Amino acid sequence: MSTTQQIQTTSPIGRRTPRVDGSLKVTGEAQYTSDFHFPGMLYAVPVEATVANGRVLKLDTAAAEKMPGVRAIFHRENIGKIFRSVPEPGFEGICEERRPPFEDDVVRYYGQYLALAVADTFETAKAAADAVRVTYEKEKPNVATELQSDDDPEAVLATSEVILATFGPQNRLESERGDAKAAFADAPIKIDQTYVTPAETHNPIELHATTAMWESPNNLTLYDSTQGVVNLRSVLAQMFGLPEENVRVISKFLGSGFGGKLFPWTHCALAAAAARQLSKPVKLVLSRKMMFQAVGHRARTQQRVQLGAARDGKLVSLQHDYVYDRSMLDYHHEDCGEATAYQYSVPNLRVTFGRAKRNIGATADMRGPGAVPGLYATESAMNELAYELKIDPVKLRVINEPKIDEGLGLPFSSRHLLECFELGTEKFGWSTRTPEVGSMKRNGLTLGWGMAGCSWIAARFLAEASVQLRDDGTARVACATQDIGTGTYTILAQLASQKTGVPLDKVEVALGDTSLPPGPLSGGSMVTGSVAPAVFAAADNAIASLLNIAAMTPGSPFEKRPPTDLAFENGRVFVKVEGAARGVPFADLLRRLNLRVVNGNGRSETTFGNPRPKFSTRSFGCHFVEVTWQPEMARLRVSRVVTVMDGGRIVNPLAGRNQIEGAVVMGIGMALLEHTTYDPQNGAPINSSLADYVMAVNADHPPIEVYFLDFPDKKINEVGARGIGEIGLAGFAAAVTDAVHHATGVRVRELPIKIEDLLV
Repeated sequence: MSTTQQIQTTSPIGRRTPRVDGSLKVTGEAQYTSDFHFPGMLYAVPVEATVANGRVLKLDTAAAEKMPGVRAIFHRENIGKIFRSVPEPGFEGICEERRPPFEDDVVRYYGQYLALAVADTFETAKAAADAVRVTYEKEKPNVATELQSDDDPEAVLATSEVILATFGPQNRLESERGDAKAAFADAPIKIDQTYVTPAETHNPIELHATTAMWESPNNLTLYDSTQGVVNLRSVLAQMFGLPEENVRVISKFLGSGFGGKLFPWTHCALAAAAARQLSKPVKLVLSRKMMFQAVGHRARTQQRVQLGAARDGKLVSLQHDYVYDRSMLDYHHEDCGEATAYQYSVPNLRVTFGRAKRNIGATADMRGPGAVPGLYATESAMNELAYELKIDPVKLRVINEPKIDEGLGLPFSSRHLLECFELGTEKFGWSTRTPEVGSMKRNGLTLGWGMAGCSWIAARFLAEASVQLRDDGTARVACATQDIGTGTYTILAQLASQKTGVPLDKVEVALGDTSLPPGPLSGGSMVTGSVAPAVFAAADNAIASLLNIAAMTPGSPFEKRPPTDLAFENGRVFVKVEGAARGVPFADLLRRLNLRVVNGNGRSETTFGNPRPKFSTRSFGCHFVEVTWQPEMARLRVSRVVTVMDGGRIVNPLAGRNQIEGAVVMGIGMALLEHTTYDPQNGAPINSSLADYVMAVNADHPPIEVYFLDFPDKKINEVGARGIGEIGLAGFAAAVTDAVHHATGVRVRELPIKIEDLLV
């Protein structure tokens, strides 16, 4: 059960709107990547390494190659040339695992692909892959969970907020102001704790899948479960030495990704290479076990937070030093300090990071990368400080509310975190909380109440769109972004309907195909904010073209009138002085002028990575959580949640609530359940199945109340919308651990919370 406030509007924007693609999904008409079948299609299954550290001495493929129906066993000697891709501006050319498949014989993680079996059926391909025998020179893998920063000099790509520079032999300085160390030493109240988050594995219901086909020796089409069709096109063009216009990537529907499908993995190139060698379409669908090995996971983090405060609660020092693990070859940055420099006011601050190489697959973005584990640590420390000061944790945050982004020295484009706290405390009933541990009871259960703040970046990626008005009264809006299950089809329909006056059920939305105008990847909660101005510009240009045609075409009812005399509103063209009531529906006008369609294109420039921003653009919010504790049977449950979000204007409150609700459930998993464990002997993920990797399910879903503030942020775009797909997970685990402490007196600092942590 969940609730949200009702927003009444006659505009398509801001209206609770069911998914326009919903009927396709519930009837099975929506085709996901693995649903596509083509004549002559073959099936591929990778051969995976069964060690995490070593070298391949021999691949014995003889038995597999003799099996009936096997077309080929590919490996580094016969796969053909696969080039490296180089990251390019605009989030193109990016891979998480930069090493092309089969590039050498070194094994760096368990499950690394060593060969590829291709056969007439999936079952045959699987049997052939299992029949390949591999001889290794083995070494003990390093999968240690205790993290210590490597002496590692290579650079990390800068983000829009910080320029990462080398600091000392091991740790890098990310942000600094004042003298945090000296101020901490002099602070009357100190908190100095270390917080740990485990490796977490993306587990969308849809498995990673690729179907590749070559229309000609120089034209590649790839159906892929990707969160970025445009980036994948760029990667494939580079890997196979093709012009980008010769590569087409299609992803019409995605069964979620959570960041794991943001950038391409080695199986994409393998499917394309096999299809090139065999001149047949090749489908490659990973198994659930493979999802734990070769397509990314959230990095394990170890974060030390030192807070110094005056006795009135005012922060005087904040130090945040974190280390995360990563693969032996790749450079993913888990930016745990992303929100630290701006979340609260503090004159002396220092944030540093380090990295620890491990024999694991490449780490990757996972819903709320960086900020989610980072805010778990800093918000937990704030809660501990509030307890030490005997100050209400909400009040502590209000005391330390900044007037500007102190990390950038810039004003916020919009920040209404105090209003979030105010509404959250009211809706949750926070004023009735008694602060003593174990002091609140209900129906024989011990209650724990906790809270935390949250934030997330807001920016725009480059986006283009086209809008088409048709003579049958319908409209079409197109963009080569993709819908990863978040409701992008519906959002684009709402945007186009707002501008054109065409009802939602008469707006066709085309997404997920690189043949369309280039669109952003579905990451960073930035799709809506990016495409909104592009769609509006495209609609404006289509309308401007229509008005020009209406004024210039013989036989038009507006012939010989200057286009400046004409206007367009609610789907009608009219003379300004006469008003819309006397206007002509655009469909009637197009038919009268013997025109099938009129088109408009629009473009929105990126703001992400702007080196000279005028404002700090973020979203904010807070979580209030209730847990119940039964010490007699050691049963802990999250029993109630109130979440308040300041996300600008919410284009679709129904989809918005779904996003926050899903993030909250994922947060319950983060706090209480999810972790990936690696075998120290062979480096394999031990709990690599949905039976063993425990996630929150319906039985763990408490009543969730979601509230949105209504403060449009026009500095982001003319709609005033910011993204909310990730912020609902940020800070949530800290609210849970605070509630657990309130109920049990145990302060858990390593996730997930385990029952044995509470049996004291």
